[in-house]
Amino acid sequence: MRKTLLALGALLSFSGTLAAHDYNLGTLHIEHPWALAVPAVSPNGAAYLVIHNKGSAGDKLLGADTARAGKTEIHEHLHKDGMMKMQQVPGGLEIPAGGEVRLEQGGYHLMMFGLKQPLNDGDKFPMTLHFQQAGDLEVEVHVQKQAPSGSAEHQH
Repeated sequence: MRKTLLALGALLSFSGTLAAHDYNLGTLHIEHPWALAVPAVSPNGAAYLVIHNKGSAGDKLLGADTARAGKTEIHEHLHKDGMMKMQQVPGGLEIPAGGEVRLEQGGYHLMMFGLKQPLNDGDKFPMTLHFQQAGDLEVEVHVQKQAPSGSAEHQH
């Protein structure tokens, strides 16, 4: 009986940790902010997450910032003229009413320039997301060696 209670307690504390890594701001639900671990010599990194809009009106991710980097911009990967190219998304990223936007490897992402310390596996750091309608939301970004299961398999 005691082992069962200990196992149940461990399971509940683990599921609480998972739930704590999702965030809500008005009608927006932000799922699992994470960044790919990069070598200590890398000056840049990228953060990823999923934004669900459960409302009847659209919103827009205008940008983000973190003390971990000199600046953060919304970027996207594009195939253009047979080449893979990365560019800034001007004016922000639309989040349609009742829809979602995925910031994931090989697509949209939050590009962090001028990292002030390396992104090491297991690190966590705060990042503030700026939305046009919903306002600002601070999230905790988890640094990982690889994309979480269910994410795009592309490499940045």
